[in-house]
Amino acid sequence: MQTNLADNIKDTVQGQAAEAILRSCVHCGMCNATCPTYQLLGDELDGPRGRIYLIKQVLEGQAPTQKTQNHLDRCLTCLSCETTCPSGVKFGYLLDIGRQLVEEKVGRTWAQKLLRSGLGNALSKPVFFQQALNFGRKIKPYIPASIQAKIPDQKIALVWPNNLHQRKMLLLDGCVQPALAPNINIATAQLLDKLKIQTQLAPQAGCCGALALHLNDRARAIEQAKRNIDVWWPLLTATGDQRFEKLVMTASACGVMVKDYGDLLAQDQTYAEKAKLVAQSTLDISEVLSDMSEQLVGVLAAVSAKVSADVSEQTQERLSWHAPCTLQHGQQIVGKVEQLFIKLGMPMAACKDSHLCCGSAGTYSLLQPQLALQLRENKLAALQACQPTRILSANLGCQHHLQAGTATPVSHWVEFLNQLLPN
Repeated sequence: MQTNLADNIKDTVQGQAAEAILRSCVHCGMCNATCPTYQLLGDELDGPRGRIYLIKQVLEGQAPTQKTQNHLDRCLTCLSCETTCPSGVKFGYLLDIGRQLVEEKVGRTWAQKLLRSGLGNALSKPVFFQQALNFGRKIKPYIPASIQAKIPDQKIALVWPNNLHQRKMLLLDGCVQPALAPNINIATAQLLDKLKIQTQLAPQAGCCGALALHLNDRARAIEQAKRNIDVWWPLLTATGDQRFEKLVMTASACGVMVKDYGDLLAQDQTYAEKAKLVAQSTLDISEVLSDMSEQLVGVLAAVSAKVSADVSEQTQERLSWHAPCTLQHGQQIVGKVEQLFIKLGMPMAACKDSHLCCGSAGTYSLLQPQLALQLRENKLAALQACQPTRILSANLGCQHHLQAGTATPVSHWVEFLNQLLPN
């Protein structure tokens, strides 16, 4: 794609990055075939190719409008287009640049600012969110059913294992996961404990920054990333018994963000190398369980053998698998969870249109509720086509969003797997 960027941006870091991305696009339109919003709305400007043209116009000096902002806001950032693109166009990064420029020129209404500020502050602070959730549970019987569906009942928390092992890994607690689903990380710790791997949380670590980036607050996302790097860096680079070999993510959305720290802070002389190491040390839990050392695979196989012989009798579960966009498109992890369950003797049903987003997408379900609900209905229809007794996912946001629309239990796959394995 030919470009002629405006003088005020063409020589900046973002301008040069944007120009390189624009020039890699060959206008083929294959991206539209896998874009959820284009599939729903049928508008060229609500597909990746159209959004690329809008961003190009802004970069070349054309004044954006509220309509421009609306089309960019409606993008889920699911990155399905990146998986599809034969030219490797980095649409997600280009969209971040475009949204920032448009917001600077168009601005937001006071209501939009209030909502976005509230989401950014409330959801990224675990203590505040826990208090709000507790209050919501108290008044749940008296609020509309649509809001009730978003407030899960409190569950009895599992017990974090305290066994000591030679191998140690870190887990990220996350923002809302400790309040909404604390058992996901505890189940992960229990599972890895059975595989002779000790896990630990770093309490000083906080929000990974994905939420701020979703809300177009890049400065805040960078600040949160730096804080986390300061916490994790000494633990990942320590020697002897003090060293943690990997940083493990149980929420695929957080995994995408932390794995991107190297690019996010590439221009920061103080943090660039540290960010790169943290990103390289980060693994999704599915990678840990399938791609670790031969010793881990051997232990997992031994445990699997104990379970697979009678797992069909122990459970009558028919499973459907929902692969979050942040896992399959963001991290490009495909098939690892499915293959693990096949080894356990519990194959999961494939989902039609599995590449399409469920509509959760961070804060998207709150900022674009109508589109999010349409996408959820489509996803649940596909997942429930094989009449599952349970739906499994790999990201809390997707899990919570889907559960609000169905009576079929929706679980994190690690939590479900941990329940099957012997204590």
